[in-house]
Amino acid sequence: MVKQTIFSRIAQLAKANINSIIDAAEDPQKMLDQMVRDYTNNIAEAEQAVAQTIGNLRLLEEDFAEDQREAEEWGNKALAASNKADEFRTSGDTANADKFDNLAKVALGRQMQAEKEAASIKPQIESQTQVVEQLKDGLTKMREKLRELSSKRDELVARSKNASAQTQVNDALKSFDVMDPTSEISRFEEKVRREEAMVRGQQELASSSIDAQFNDLEELGKETELEARLAALKNKNA
Repeated sequence: MVKQTIFSRIAQLAKANINSIIDAAEDPQKMLDQMVRDYTNNIAEAEQAVAQTIGNLRLLEEDFAEDQREAEEWGNKALAASNKADEFRTSGDTANADKFDNLAKVALGRQMQAEKEAASIKPQIESQTQVVEQLKDGLTKMREKLRELSSKRDELVARSKNASAQTQVNDALKSFDVMDPTSEISRFEEKVRREEAMVRGQQELASSSIDAQFNDLEELGKETELEARLAALKNKNA
């Protein structure tokens, strides 16, 4: 009953669809960690059950071999007693001949008993061998499933760490966008441009003022020359 329970558990775990379980889990990583622990414990328990089953099989095999040896030994003894009885009968010693024939019968009876016991053990050995092979196969599948689980867990942990790192990077980029220093630089650059434009305007204004003064000076020069020529004309007429 215990062996059947272990075998059923092995079969159930070995057939488990890991991907379906992961899809249905709220926290796949925790679920996988628990499954790895459960599988490890069940494998250890199953290994003990399989070891015990194998041990029982070896005992049956030893008993079977012992019954076969006994049957062979009793067969040899029966043959020896029968031969001895034939020798006594040939020599006319009927009493010893009957005695050894009786011993041969006893040996044959023991031989038959040993053969019967061996025959009764043989089906048990065959059945136990089948169970052992099934349990070994189940253990192999469980170990493969455990390796698959461990691989899935490692993969999931790595993906989770990568996703977390990417989230941190994205958050940092968002913060950088909100506090983008280039916008401050742009405003400062615009301020400098306005200041430079003011200087150019002042320079242009100053330049315009000087030109006007020179123009006034030229006009003054023209009037002075006109006055001088006018005065010269008057002096000439006088």
